[in-house]
Amino acid sequence: MDKKLLEILVCPLCKGKLVYRKEAAELICKADRLAFPIRDDIPVMLIDEACELPADEEVEG
Repeated sequence: MDKKLLEILVCPLCKGKLVYRKEAAELICKADRLAFPIRDDIPVMLIDEACELPADEEVEG
């Protein structure tokens, strides 16, 4: 994931910062507990495509 791209991308729901999770190929919004997938090196920033994170899962970063 390009660091410059990561700096300008925000959560489409709350406009908060995102955390890059390389091993899972996703961008995480801690505030909304959503994981946005990265497919073919392209972040899919659609709320309908995001997965909700379990309440007991810790998000690092």
